[in-house]
Amino acid sequence: MPEIVSSPASTGTPIASGAKPEAPLSKPSLFGSIGQDAPAGLVVFLVALPLCLGISLASGAPLLAGVVAGIVGGVLVSWLSGSAVSVTGPAAGLTTIVLSAISTLGSWPAVLTATAIAGVFQIIMGLGRGGIIALYFPAAVIRGMLAAIGIILILKQIPHFLGADTDYFEDMNFSQIDGYNSFSAIMAALKGLSLGSVIVGFVALGLMLLWDRPAIRRQPWARLVPGALVAVLAAVAINQLFKVVVPGLQVRPEHLVTLPVVSSLQQLIGEIAFPDFSALRRPATYGVALTIALVASLETLLSVEAVDNLDPHKRHTPTNRELMAQGGGNLVSGLLGGLPVTAVIVRSSANISAGGQTRMSSFIHGLLLLVSLLFLGSVLNLIPLSALAAVLLLVGYKLTKPALYRKQWQLGREQFIPFIITIVAVLFTDLLKGVTIGLVLGFFFILRDNSKAGSYLRQDPADDKVDPDLLHLRLPEHVSFLNKASIVTTLEQLPEGSRVILDGTRSHVIDNDVLEALEAFRQAAPARGIDLEMRGIRQVDLAVH
Repeated sequence: MPEIVSSPASTGTPIASGAKPEAPLSKPSLFGSIGQDAPAGLVVFLVALPLCLGISLASGAPLLAGVVAGIVGGVLVSWLSGSAVSVTGPAAGLTTIVLSAISTLGSWPAVLTATAIAGVFQIIMGLGRGGIIALYFPAAVIRGMLAAIGIILILKQIPHFLGADTDYFEDMNFSQIDGYNSFSAIMAALKGLSLGSVIVGFVALGLMLLWDRPAIRRQPWARLVPGALVAVLAAVAINQLFKVVVPGLQVRPEHLVTLPVVSSLQQLIGEIAFPDFSALRRPATYGVALTIALVASLETLLSVEAVDNLDPHKRHTPTNRELMAQGGGNLVSGLLGGLPVTAVIVRSSANISAGGQTRMSSFIHGLLLLVSLLFLGSVLNLIPLSALAAVLLLVGYKLTKPALYRKQWQLGREQFIPFIITIVAVLFTDLLKGVTIGLVLGFFFILRDNSKAGSYLRQDPADDKVDPDLLHLRLPEHVSFLNKASIVTTLEQLPEGSRVILDGTRSHVIDNDVLEALEAFRQAAPARGIDLEMRGIRQVDLAVH
């Protein structure tokens, strides 16, 4: 008689699974952490500004559209969201969708209408509890996604660090819009590097590494000022010094931040486009809106799961609330002339790295984006892109540390293979395609584990005392199609001549696929000499199939 054992499996793994639980730190209060949140918000702002501008350019949208989206993400979504450290703004993953939408709908104002409708769709998804999807992202895939983003950040920032790239930071895909890929862009940059940018970049990177040294971090004054902020200020000072002392080393204007200088609120409003509500009469608008809503929601759920994993306080983001918050953000962003928004990993990682503790840091970054449009354009345009590239290089390294690879290897091949495949797939395609490949591979291992014999059939030990030759197999409370392979394998291994009770009296739900498999076994049992009794399992008609 085969031994029937129980080994529960699941269709998804929580982010922290496989990791040793850590004692959570004391939860920071909203206003009690302002000393850490304000400098972190400033760092996130410095990182977000060129990203917002660059994503606008890559999307074919007006330059200010990305900044408007960043303002909405910081000022509005930070309060609607339940996430403490996640940052919302325009995402590189939506650039091709927006570019295609402009072509499909014929104008940018029509895309704004679709963006607002996408926000309504997301609110409906949140109310319908669609955020539960996030619970089914395997931990190995999320960690692989984070590591891949770290590698991409490093590869994409090297040309900026060398002062040989002027496309901001918008292109996160392997194949870039300018015809280069992640590797060929670096080779081209090496041929056209700017010595001044390289010096500024290395000084900025060196200052941040110095700031991370334990001897510096122990100082009270150092904890109040993030190293990234010190690095950016030093970069501006060095470049101004070059301008006076060694003009040949001055960072070229195209390698500085380029923020539109707006002199008044009236001028700002005149620069912003608004929705074309006549697009509501076109069916294509709703198709574009649905596409934006689905992609933005998936990217948001992936991001908040990843950010929760990075959060040192191990706080959990309510995913349904997050979908509604992002929906509110897209509704308002579309109405105000902004790009679609999602929760974004790069800015969120920079926030955590800079010491952000609560949603106040994201809110401050949004306020600074707003203030920068009105008052700070000429000042911010002094910042070398190589200094911001240095900030992102360090963020990228922290996301893809060698220790992460060692840890995944130690967890076994079921964790390591999806992890490494996700990295490769994201690196050579894009975020969503790469994660999809990783999820498919992760679910392959889950289904393989579910197919192991005896995983879902339990022998009732009470029958051993009455009749040790009787095999009483009891189904669990919920039997889904994922259990089918395990159940069929177990029944196929029963020896001929067995006496079997197949008991489903305690099962609340039995999937129809499983019922058909059980019916096929019932019909084949006599030929195998199996004396079968089925309890609480309804018969299905196989003849109709």
